[in-house]
Amino acid sequence: MKSAVPQLASPGAAEPRYLSGFGNHFATEALPGALPEGRNSPQRCAYGLYAEQFSGTAFTAPRGANRRSWLYRIRPAARHGSFTPADSGRITSRFGEVPTSPNRLRWSAPSVPRAATDFIEGLATLGGNGSPELHSGCGIHWYVANRSMRDRFFYDADGELLIVPQQGGLRLATELGVLELRPLEIAVIPRGLRWRAELLDGSARGYVCENFGAPFRLPDLGPIGSNGLANPRDFRTPVAAFEDRAGRCELVAKFCGRLWATSLDHSPLDVVAWHGNNAPYKYDLRCFNTMGSVSFDHPDPSIFLVLQSITDTAGVDNVDFVIFPPRWLAMQNTFRPPWFHRNVASEFMGLIEGAYDAKAEGFVPGGASLHNCMSGHGPDAATFAKASRVDTSKPARVANTMAFMFETRTVIHPTPYALQSPLLQRNYDEVWEGLAGNFNPDAAAPAPRRRRRRT
Repeated sequence: MKSAVPQLASPGAAEPRYLSGFGNHFATEALPGALPEGRNSPQRCAYGLYAEQFSGTAFTAPRGANRRSWLYRIRPAARHGSFTPADSGRITSRFGEVPTSPNRLRWSAPSVPRAATDFIEGLATLGGNGSPELHSGCGIHWYVANRSMRDRFFYDADGELLIVPQQGGLRLATELGVLELRPLEIAVIPRGLRWRAELLDGSARGYVCENFGAPFRLPDLGPIGSNGLANPRDFRTPVAAFEDRAGRCELVAKFCGRLWATSLDHSPLDVVAWHGNNAPYKYDLRCFNTMGSVSFDHPDPSIFLVLQSITDTAGVDNVDFVIFPPRWLAMQNTFRPPWFHRNVASEFMGLIEGAYDAKAEGFVPGGASLHNCMSGHGPDAATFAKASRVDTSKPARVANTMAFMFETRTVIHPTPYALQSPLLQRNYDEVWEGLAGNFNPDAAAPAPRRRRRRT
């Protein structure tokens, strides 16, 4: 018998409701009294529900790092048949199948396909590292879609998913509630959570970082103090919402780098109440409180860190999510764009909107670039020439931009799909060819700066 209470609404319905905070222990119920009092697994749950624990970390992980939620659902998640292979050939966690070169790579933006394509069908792996089986490393994908997932659901046993929309909005209906996000917002879906993606517009395009390692967390602020960067209160977690819907559905799983599918006779989004801290969340990148220099030099990009997946080595992360938002530049007598550098980490960059201040041409919204460990990179010739002549006695506003970076401690191996794609810009190296040698040993040296004597 169908429940008469409100359930998961369709796109265009009232705005979803959210709970505020990052990593909080939330408690939410779609029906009054659905959450048990004083215990997690009573002998009989209210409304005939099943209690189920959803763990995102080891049971014995330290309290501050432990992630788990208790779900109270209409049917247990264990109710499904055998999975069978459902690979599309475009999604993988097997990296290094072809030799990885030190070449710098850049891709143009993918087009939305003509054929009906949902989020999972439009997902393709560009590269990655590590191993989901060993809970280390990451996978990097992009997606294009022109059709909502309706009777199809997905979960990723290999890692949590950081979704970065670039074009078109998404409505993520999950076991724990509904997230709606637009470009300039991000969402994080915990490892193993079941969900479907519906389109808020006619099509959608964006990026996904699949984090095999420790769940994302907010970085410590150190000398910055107690405020700044991404503030916890700006993160949003959905309230409980559920579907009590019978009928044939498909459940697709990503497990050990491959896709598998099984059929269900009901919607798996049937959690009526839940409490805990292992839950999806979203964040508006425009809320980021950007730090910067007000004297001289361009700081390291770590000041733009939004989320990090830490490792056992202090200060060396499994994967970082960094953004380059609109901001003021006030440094005097300083080359203001990002400087030329070679880095022990590997960097995958994408552009959500506008232009990136270190690349005047070719790096387009929806496109991507990959600069692996110790590959020299930095501003292109046109950007260097312009920034070398600009008047730095006045502040300048970097506007109409939002770039981001997935940075990892190990090499990102591009997939055969990425290397064979017609979107790969074969002439990317040419952006640095105009950087001629300007050395002149006969030029007058600048006058030395006087140091003040201490008295």
